[in-house]
Amino acid sequence: MWKQYWTVTTLEEALDILDKEKGKARIIAGGTDLVLELKNEMHKEVETLIDVSRIQQHEMIWQDTAGLIHIQPNATHNHCVDSTLLQEKTFLLSQASYSIGTPQIRNMGTIYGNLITASPANDTITPLIALDAQLELRSKSERRTIALKDFYHGVRKIDLKSDEMVTDLCFKPLKKNQRSTFQKFILRKIHAISVVNVAIILTIDGNIIADAVVTMGAVAPTIIHANQCEEYLKGKTLTDEVISQAATLAVKDATPISDIRSSDQYRSRLVAVLTKNGLTAIATGEEKKDFPTEPVLLWGKEAFKASAVKKAVSHTAETPIETTINGKKTVLNSMQNATLLKLIREGAGLTGSKLGCGEGECGACTMILDGVPVLSCLIPAPRAHEANIITIEGVAPQEGLHPIQQAYVDEGAVQCGFCTPGFIMSTLKLLEEFPHPSREEIEVGLAGNICRCTGYYSIISAVEKAAAAMAK
Repeated sequence: MWKQYWTVTTLEEALDILDKEKGKARIIAGGTDLVLELKNEMHKEVETLIDVSRIQQHEMIWQDTAGLIHIQPNATHNHCVDSTLLQEKTFLLSQASYSIGTPQIRNMGTIYGNLITASPANDTITPLIALDAQLELRSKSERRTIALKDFYHGVRKIDLKSDEMVTDLCFKPLKKNQRSTFQKFILRKIHAISVVNVAIILTIDGNIIADAVVTMGAVAPTIIHANQCEEYLKGKTLTDEVISQAATLAVKDATPISDIRSSDQYRSRLVAVLTKNGLTAIATGEEKKDFPTEPVLLWGKEAFKASAVKKAVSHTAETPIETTINGKKTVLNSMQNATLLKLIREGAGLTGSKLGCGEGECGACTMILDGVPVLSCLIPAPRAHEANIITIEGVAPQEGLHPIQQAYVDEGAVQCGFCTPGFIMSTLKLLEEFPHPSREEIEVGLAGNICRCTGYYSIISAVEKAAAAMAK
């Protein structure tokens, strides 16, 4: 899929490589979009990937002395979910980040990747445009700033030169008299692309709306403002009648298409419904009602931070990958241009992790990378270099089964067994993070794992039994 893979330690190293490659290189951090696109033979010009996920920064998300909030290039969706700063000062972005994919996707997928993929259905673009976010774009010789709304020229069309990368994302925090919410509709409970999404920010003086921002995703080639709705809301109070009229007006700026996920008429209807739901939530003070006090991250006991590399490394077909697998230092001399899953199965000979969909949908390939569960079918093999990996083979003690494995057997949660390794890896971190999980926490924690044999009830029972056994 690629000829050369660079793991860099600084942005300057990444910019040097972009400059030398003359359009043949792409930046990668999480890879949850890019690796799948490369598998599907998109970006045929790309020969080199530049991994910025190992750059060690003091803080992923921080606020400068002028008050601006900054998000760094390797900040994942779960970093945004976990950020107290974002939860308190830009709540709609925390909401949007938590709505994306599954815990495994959020553990690797980055905000920058979401922005650069440039689908109008990508969830973080809508709130960030509502926040009037700004991007810093850098090449080796130039630095420029652009408003995020001007970054997009159409579906998957962005204002980014081949030798440039996005090096900063910043925006103003919401003021004390501003309220926000993010609403989306998907075709299943979790892990699906938005059919429509809506972000709302209201500035309220007393009971009067002094200003309104309403942005909409998946209803035009780019994220757009509901201009008529915004103008109508100014000077109004959030009564039922005002909310209903504002929702009707939001539809007028939408120009949705019909596709495999929805008709244009249904999308138009959803714009009205989501706008009404969002405004009602703000009016009743319930915009944070469904956001958990402790979101499920599958980080275990410690915040996620990618392992450091000593120096920049160029991986080609001849470069060994030096890694630690299940506590054992290992050197692998092949599979450098493949996925982490293939590296572990064929390079290391550990076949417990399974290849299911190969697209990050089923979770059968879940393993733990630098302390968090990830979908190894979407991770480039060189990401394992100087990293720590745990596979299903490393879960059990030398004799017998781990309590989680035993509970899965006892509760009949293992049938064909194909998906079981992935479930166990997710359960391992879930119970480390939530020793006594609620039913909802179990369901969210295992949302990235699919089983086609059971009705999931036995799996949930197994997790509950394992939690009880491990608490003794």
